Amino acid sequence: MNKLLISLLCLLLAACGGSGSGDDTADNNIAECARTDINSQVYCKLVADYLWYDELKTGVDPLAFNTPSAYLTQVTADRDRYSFIITEQQYQDRYINAVFFGYGFATQRADNNTALQVLYVFDAGSAAQRGLRRADKIVEIDGISVAEWLSRLDAGTATNDDIYGPNEEGIVRRFVWRKPDNSQRQADFVKSTVRTNTVMHRSVAQLGDKTVGYLVFNTFIELSETELEQAFSYFAREQIDELVLDVRYNGGGLIRVANQLSSHIALPKLQGNIFVKYRYNDKNTRKNSSVGFALGAGRTNLNLSRVFVLTTGGSCSSSELVINGMSPFIDVVQIGETTCGKPVGQVPDQVGNFRLFAINFQTVNAVDFGDYFDGLSPNCPVTATVAGDWGDSADPLYAEALAYISNERCSDTAVSGQRLGKPQTADSIQPQWLRYNEQ
Repeated sequence: MNKLLISLLCLLLAACGGSGSGDDTADNNIAECARTDINSQVYCKLVADYLWYDELKTGVDPLAFNTPSAYLTQVTADRDRYSFIITEQQYQDRYINAVFFGYGFATQRADNNTALQVLYVFDAGSAAQRGLRRADKIVEIDGISVAEWLSRLDAGTATNDDIYGPNEEGIVRRFVWRKPDNSQRQADFVKSTVRTNTVMHRSVAQLGDKTVGYLVFNTFIELSETELEQAFSYFAREQIDELVLDVRYNGGGLIRVANQLSSHIALPKLQGNIFVKYRYNDKNTRKNSSVGFALGAGRTNLNLSRVFVLTTGGSCSSSELVINGMSPFIDVVQIGETTCGKPVGQVPDQVGNFRLFAINFQTVNAVDFGDYFDGLSPNCPVTATVAGDWGDSADPLYAEALAYISNERCSDTAVSGQRLGKPQTADSIQPQWLRYNEQ
């Protein structure tokens, strides 16, 4: 299993956005800055640029930890649920090249650990090419039931490599899965390098006299610039009246792409207004700045006065920034579950052969609101479930958006305050590659 991906992304460049480390300088009087080991260099960067540098743990020996990730976990502020470190190769693969190695799908456990329910598939993966789709349930892998595999995995008698095979080109596993209509299919999936797509779905539906666009967007990376322009060109040709933006699994990414997405939706209504303000620690106040709405690499805008955004606890960082940035200027109707709560961001620093994603700054919108560490609450609370493929009217979040468009209000079920399950915890909003199984 390749654990580096999902969206999640997830937490890239400043909300996670930014463009580089700029003129960051370390405090030369810190002893760790004179050392060459990776962990000491990580600490040196934290002292200089970390938003909560005055809350760093003291007395933690950098040389006592075998990996920079283990050290980072121990030394950062108690409130920090977001900072992480990955290898340079992982960074290049995920955020620059938009590739990973596997079959091309993501799952979560279902039916009392007897099945793996598919959350999404990447277009270029072997799984998609052989017919696997969102909402399908995998029940058997290589002749062994998923129930048995998961039991062995939990008992420590099997590994993910046993289930899915090692990360080698051409590895084959036979998968058996059930469709939502209970029909059963099987096929051989082949492991390979999968180029990810960040626009998971786009479609248009007619709802009375309104044309409704639906966009499922999964992460904010460089590839997204082109994919978003293509999606919004399609919506412009279809002359949509309303847009439903689904970021339920979108853990974040580049702020400039979040700006582009927002501008696609509502320029020129947003023209001349501030999208985001950056607020750094007291050592770096010279970096405080504001950024206006701009299409960036995009060209098409819809000039909408309203957008519906579908969210869960997996909607994080730049996904939240889109909601918060547009809210002072257009009607943003949030549907689903409370978001993860990450109004802070990071500029990834290269430290040796690693990329350090440590929190550098907080973000606020044009009216200086950015205090949503407990998440952004939905206007229409609805529990997210996987009911069918993207665009299925049985999906509770998408159905609620359509109902709102038809009736100009939340449904009675949403208004009554459906229970949304457990409150968000640090464990439940980890980077998405730690939350779902992506193969």
